[in-house]
Amino acid sequence: MTTAMADGVDQRQILPLNEMQRNHLLGEMRMLLTGTGAILEALAQDDRVAVARHARSLGVEMPHKMEGHMDKILPEQFMLMGMSMHQDFDRIAQDAESGKDTKHTLQQLSKALGRCTACHAIYQIGTVQQSGEQGAQDVHGKHGAHSHTR
Repeated sequence: MTTAMADGVDQRQILPLNEMQRNHLLGEMRMLLTGTGAILEALAQDDRVAVARHARSLGVEMPHKMEGHMDKILPEQFMLMGMSMHQDFDRIAQDAESGKDTKHTLQQLSKALGRCTACHAIYQIGTVQQSGEQGAQDVHGKHGAHSHTR
């Protein structure tokens, strides 16, 4: 049970998103997860060029990054955490290009993933009707006391 769980009830703040917004956000998270896996694979191959390339693709210029329309919907803290994480990936790319060692990159990657973990501990995605009517429900409510989030 996580600190966000009390008596089996998820206490995390709900991000009330419609289906399109939810899919957009989850798509970006999947890109980050896939890119992180690619960075780890490049580190295992000691390929600093690939590390930099994959990390840069997750930085502040990440394609399909949540556009300005989401900043009016999502809490400021959520947006700041996301931007910090994208900046972490830019630093990973810069340091990989400058020849920093694998241990340094792993420490940076751990820090970036810590931001993901912290965000998932604070927030959960809820869905609302397209009309904007608050029909928010925990998308992950079926998981009960599990700490899985998206």
